[in-house]
Amino acid sequence: MTEAAHPRRLRVMLVDDHALVRAAVRQALTAPDVEMVAEAATAEEALLMAPQIRPDVLLVDVDLPGMDGVGLVRELAPRLPDTRIVMLTVSNADHHLLDAMRYGARGYLTKDLSPEALLRAVRSAYDGELAMPRGLAARLVHRLVEASGRTSDSADPAHATLTAREEEVLRLLAEGLTDREIAGSLTISPRTVETHVSSVLHKLGARNRSEAARRYHEPG
Repeated sequence: MTEAAHPRRLRVMLVDDHALVRAAVRQALTAPDVEMVAEAATAEEALLMAPQIRPDVLLVDVDLPGMDGVGLVRELAPRLPDTRIVMLTVSNADHHLLDAMRYGARGYLTKDLSPEALLRAVRSAYDGELAMPRGLAARLVHRLVEASGRTSDSADPAHATLTAREEEVLRLLAEGLTDREIAGSLTISPRTVETHVSSVLHKLGARNRSEAARRYHEPG
């Protein structure tokens, strides 16, 4: 999309806890058709600012102090239906990618992209396109198809007894995350994760975490 095609400047807000990154993104988005209207260092700040500012594009880091970026997307996406939320992070972990897109993100970018690519991605996101490298998009489609296949597979009825939260915990456990990492991803305490893991093992009749992970990947 050319600059002339946009009747006004695109209003962008950035959520990242590193001042150096914010400065670099601000510089990268210096263009006649793009304007950085706000910055926040935490999800809590963004929760207060974004609904008032209502940016066209909201760039969000995954790794934030307190509530993480995925949790922020989950909170803000329903409140800002006209804002394109795009993750901008160093993490390319499947669970971050999947959760961010499930909760309403319109794109997922890693911080190793060039300033020119970031500017193009912001414009593309505003135009309704998927702001994501081809490799990540292919992984996203693969994981969604894989998850759909597990959901439709009734060979292991024990899976049907899991709550939505327990299914999330099992998925992250199967990806090899520790209890502390699962807690950070789901914005819950490690003790709560332990409780969910114990319930999952009991419902699946699994002897340990490794067996539960195997059952997740091979439900038949």
